Amino acid sequence: MLLTDQIKMILKGTQEIINLQELEDKLKQKEKLIVKLGIDPTANSIHLGFAVVLRKFRLFQDLGHETYLVLGDFTALIGDPSGKSKTRPMLTKQEIEENLKTYFKQLAKIIDLNKTKIVYNSTWLNKLTPYEIISLTSRYTLAQMLEREDFKNRYLNREPISLHELMYPLFQAYDSVYLKADVELGGIDQKFNFLVTRYIQEKYNQEPEVAVMMPILEGLDGVNKMSKSLNNYVGIDEEPLTMFSKIMTIPDNLIYRYYELCTNLPTETIEKLKEINKNRNPRDVKLELAKEIVSIYHSEELANLAFEEFIKIYSKKDLPSDIPTHYIPPNIINEENKVNIIDLLYISGIVESKSEAKRLISQGGVYVISNDITKRIDLSNKFIQFTEPMIIKIGKFNYYKIEKK
Repeated sequence: MLLTDQIKMILKGTQEIINLQELEDKLKQKEKLIVKLGIDPTANSIHLGFAVVLRKFRLFQDLGHETYLVLGDFTALIGDPSGKSKTRPMLTKQEIEENLKTYFKQLAKIIDLNKTKIVYNSTWLNKLTPYEIISLTSRYTLAQMLEREDFKNRYLNREPISLHELMYPLFQAYDSVYLKADVELGGIDQKFNFLVTRYIQEKYNQEPEVAVMMPILEGLDGVNKMSKSLNNYVGIDEEPLTMFSKIMTIPDNLIYRYYELCTNLPTETIEKLKEINKNRNPRDVKLELAKEIVSIYHSEELANLAFEEFIKIYSKKDLPSDIPTHYIPPNIINEENKVNIIDLLYISGIVESKSEAKRLISQGGVYVISNDITKRIDLSNKFIQFTEPMIIKIGKFNYYKIEKK
């Protein structure tokens, strides 16, 4: 493949490269670049926001480069302080191992695991002697570290900065030193860490890696970074209909940003779509976008079925075709044929605790559908009339059928 074509593909959807000339030089000099992507398994699921970087990793695989997925089982114990206003709680080894179990199945939806060299940074970081750690820290100054915006703000506001947080960028940099990385991928929020890495590599007499940084994908609220903790995410392992329905809720102004960062369509095709769709209803454009994204993580057939179900539920106001059934024992229904909704949600297994049931109800997210009437439940009236089958709706997308055992 021509160098210009490789560069064009790498640039698609990329926010910043430090620096492009170095990347071109490396591609001219080496047939296979060592490409690194670090993952700290601090959560147990992958969403479309993180998939943006993983998809770029897959591109480098398809271009024939040597790709390393660095699982930060060591650095996850610290937690990346990027953009944090306070010290993150340290994860236990057990929590990290649990998170890793769910990662691989999801990763396989995006990257080619057969072409991926999966390494754990504890392999080399655990072996560093006290002398080697001091040697590493001596190559960077506290003044340099305080140039980082979040550290600087915390320092000026006299808020705590733990010493182990200052070590995070240095350990991440040492990962690249150990692997002799040519390229590192990540989000634009990793820029400071990447600049530290380039500096440290030079201190170890290595050529600095090229940092390829992807934009941060806005979540379903259209404002904040996509995040599971903010509940504004689309998980890549979610059911096709749930994924489809969530994508349909994004603000209209993000349609083409999602096209660019979440689909395989070339830039030229996306530009043509902008022109073609200029006078169309944004809802119709979103339907096509949702189908495109769902087909990537499931299949074209399942994407089409999700489309049909979505139209049925949200346009024709019908119920989904396949609602999971949950059962309750008859003894929780009183003589007036009423049931406590909190008990129903918990005993049927829809929620994991009564406190979760109360939280969902207080947030206005629980509905009962009976005789084509949808009624929102509130805590002031916990006892509801039981009809069989009873349909419970949680939030916008989740339906459950309740029957007696």
